[in-house]
Amino acid sequence: MELTVIVLITAALFAWALVSVRLQQADLTAPIVFTALGAAMAWFGLIDGSSPPAGITPVVEITLVWVLFSDAARLPLQQLRQDVGRYVRLLGVGLPLTILFGWALAAWFFPQFGFWLALLVGAALAPTDAALGIPVVTNPAVPSRIRQLITVESGLNDGIATPVVMLAIAGAAAAAGLENAAGPGSAAVELLVGAGVGALIGAAGGWLLQLARQRGTGAEDFAGIGVLALSLLAYSAALAVGGNGFVAAFCGGLAFGTCAGQRAPAELVFVEQMGGLVSLLVWLAFGAITIPIMLAHSLPLTIAYAVLSLTVVRMLPVALASIGAGLSRSTVLFVGWFGPRGLASLVFALLALEALGPVADQAVAVIAATVLLSVLAHGVTAAPLAARYGRSAAAAGPEPGGPVQVTPAPARGLSRKHTPTPLRRRNRARP
Repeated sequence: MELTVIVLITAALFAWALVSVRLQQADLTAPIVFTALGAAMAWFGLIDGSSPPAGITPVVEITLVWVLFSDAARLPLQQLRQDVGRYVRLLGVGLPLTILFGWALAAWFFPQFGFWLALLVGAALAPTDAALGIPVVTNPAVPSRIRQLITVESGLNDGIATPVVMLAIAGAAAAAGLENAAGPGSAAVELLVGAGVGALIGAAGGWLLQLARQRGTGAEDFAGIGVLALSLLAYSAALAVGGNGFVAAFCGGLAFGTCAGQRAPAELVFVEQMGGLVSLLVWLAFGAITIPIMLAHSLPLTIAYAVLSLTVVRMLPVALASIGAGLSRSTVLFVGWFGPRGLASLVFALLALEALGPVADQAVAVIAATVLLSVLAHGVTAAPLAARYGRSAAAAGPEPGGPVQVTPAPARGLSRKHTPTPLRRRNRARP
């Protein structure tokens, strides 16, 4: 049975490499395809969703490490000074308000959750995933500063939300009386230790890599593997000294991106490719493990929470944070809607399920329903709404402040562009 599963998964990965562009042109993105594949494998009994495979936890943890590190490292923080006020508003005001609103709504809808599980739901669903809105952040019709705003927010909010999620999981474990539960106080100390260790390793690694590049002592072809190892070093070193490895990965990525020089984005490609591979496996696990849990708890309140989380809980904080930012009403609505919940949220859900077991089932069901609805809704609306907003922005005149160079959004198994190849265009031109 296990060999059959491996054959199916590897065949699906290869098939995606062959037809990914064609499927995405039909709005069938990688998350949709691999979530459906995982659900189908659970449905036919190939995967036992009630007893997740022992190897799923390392895959989930490594995925989060690489996502946090690469998302943080790829942002050119030194080049974001022009619109820093908007970034601070979204991340310093909008994100905390989103967590607060999500926590309050979960506590109201599901009083049985208690403080910590409600906080887990609110915090896990706060990060956005620009990879699910690729047509938005790659469409040149959308003003460059707005595309950059969405990309930067997505790159940083998962790392900022991670400490809150870890505290919520620790608090829920302690409240449930689970064995070896550290409690929120100990978790807070772990977060601080992890931040320090990660920043130190990331800064030192970036500086050393830049020095090796200047002196010609390091093979350029191996740099990507070195950065991959550096991200895992930050994670494992933090664990070794009693820190939080995920926060270490995020802080390490920030420090690396700051200290590694101009070649840093190119050296992150291998990390992003590996992250893209394991993220597809996480989407498959999401379909196999959490979709059945969601269906078992498919209460009307769960669906209602998912809808409100993607609309009011996200869009109202964005609107409040944008007051005085010089953004038009249509821009605020556009940025507010394109906050898809994706990989970070479902990784948090799987980590909670691993740490808390059945205690987290209903909370995981709420997170799963929201992510699934987001994958479908944002996947379908990204291209048409981006084109419509682009036309509206063009009619309003030149972009205020002029265009900026947009940081590419993380692909994570998704094609960044959906244009036919020259060969196919020539074939179509033949009579």
